[in-house]
Amino acid sequence: MTTMTLKELSKQLGKIDFCMFNTTGGSATINSRPMSNNGDVEYDGDSWFFSYEDTRKVREIESESVVSLTFTAPPSLLGKPGIFIAVDGNASLIRDKAQFEAHWVSDLDRWFPQGIDTPGIVLIKVSARNIEYWDGEDNGRIALGGTSASDGGAV
Repeated sequence: MTTMTLKELSKQLGKIDFCMFNTTGGSATINSRPMSNNGDVEYDGDSWFFSYEDTRKVREIESESVVSLTFTAPPSLLGKPGIFIAVDGNASLIRDKAQFEAHWVSDLDRWFPQGIDTPGIVLIKVSARNIEYWDGEDNGRIALGGTSASDGGAV
């Protein structure tokens, strides 16, 4: 039974820097790579990632927008198990500098030395359809398809 709300789950996602970002490749393959969400997770289930345009993941998103993200957090110092989160969603590619600026954090300068003016930069928005979680004590699924994300409640 789901007891965690979307708002609570978003707070958990905001604390986990890296995920495995999974796309569909040719010949029914799944391709995975680590990506940082830079803590940029909105309460409506959206996650944001910067990338270079000329990458396999961008080509795969252009071909098939369905993606998945998997996050994990380590156990707490008091021994409570960490949380595992799986996000099933749709990816879209954004090339708008105003959006770049809205989601930019200074840590990105390491990979994109000219900031939002770095040639070939693109913003990937992943809009969650379903989020599943497990934390050793609770597990559940929050379905965002067909529900109002502003309700913030579990489905």
